[in-house]
Amino acid sequence: MNPPSHPADAPALTYRDAGVDIDAGNEAVRRIRNLVAKTHRPEQEGLDGLGGFAGLMALPAGFAEPVLVSCTDGVGTKLLVAIALDRHDTVGVDLVAMCVNDLLVTGAQPLFLLDYIATGRVRPELVESLVRGVVDGCVQAGASLLGGETAELPGMYQDGHYDLAAFAVGVVDRARVRGPQAVRAGDIAIGLRSSGLHSNGYSLARKALLSPEHAGLSLDAALPGGAGETVGDALLEPTRIYAPAFSALRSLDARVAPAEQALRGAAHITGGGLLENPQRALADSLAVELDLTRVPLPPIITCISDQGVAPAELRRTFNCGLGMILYVAPEQRAPALTALERAGEAPIELGRVVPRESPSAPQVRFAGE
Repeated sequence: MNPPSHPADAPALTYRDAGVDIDAGNEAVRRIRNLVAKTHRPEQEGLDGLGGFAGLMALPAGFAEPVLVSCTDGVGTKLLVAIALDRHDTVGVDLVAMCVNDLLVTGAQPLFLLDYIATGRVRPELVESLVRGVVDGCVQAGASLLGGETAELPGMYQDGHYDLAAFAVGVVDRARVRGPQAVRAGDIAIGLRSSGLHSNGYSLARKALLSPEHAGLSLDAALPGGAGETVGDALLEPTRIYAPAFSALRSLDARVAPAEQALRGAAHITGGGLLENPQRALADSLAVELDLTRVPLPPIITCISDQGVAPAELRRTFNCGLGMILYVAPEQRAPALTALERAGEAPIELGRVVPRESPSAPQVRFAGE
């Protein structure tokens, strides 16, 4: 059916007049096309590329019983720091990391990611900068940026503001799924260092560091104890992506039967910090004892603590220097540590998995408390 005719005496009205610039959206797609190509995986060969209605990817070969794993996440109020500094080329790494790190703990190999950018007005250069960060993250993770959406939503966002979300998919053999069903008492807890706050706790961090009633620091001020970096630099430090470490452990475990694998479970230290995340990889009958004295506290956490944030609140909100905790079979301790070191990690032995004292006892205990 044809649209109704335009009355001769009515003023002309376009989609652009309503706040949506289709040409700007097309320019954004043109700018990111070559960036996205850097993330292509072999499983995409011969299938439709960027610009179609949906992304296509075949499953990798070599899986006896492939299980798909999916997750979604965003960056949170860390975006407000990027917006304030007008630096947008790293928050895309955070976006990938928050999704991919959740996939990795299941034993999955990341396959692809879909991103969603929502803003009040599409600025092609901003979209290009954001996607550049997403591409950097996907390259680190070995995942394809298979598709995405840029939504122009006038009236929904303040001028210059935007939000990011992503959806990631990976694959793992059913026999090699890691998690609470595989972790046992006696397993060793090994920590992998974080790069900073990652992407959690920014509402508290900004309150403690930036508000006049607390530290009152500006984003371009030197971070106390931060070896010359600014507060803004520390807050925008990208989230670490642990794909190389997990790839090294998958290669180690590929040589043995599933029941003998080194990595039995893992916890991504994200929202909920060190109080709530380690137990997500444990059965109800187990607990873990952690010695946090072995983990140097990042300067930004020290600065936040100095503003009156109690230790328990720090542990529940932030990663406190640990981005990932691995539960490793004790007989595989030495090869696992070697594999992690070869992958560029400096693993820290934190403690052990132990039987839980009672159904009401905490599942995360800290040495010396």
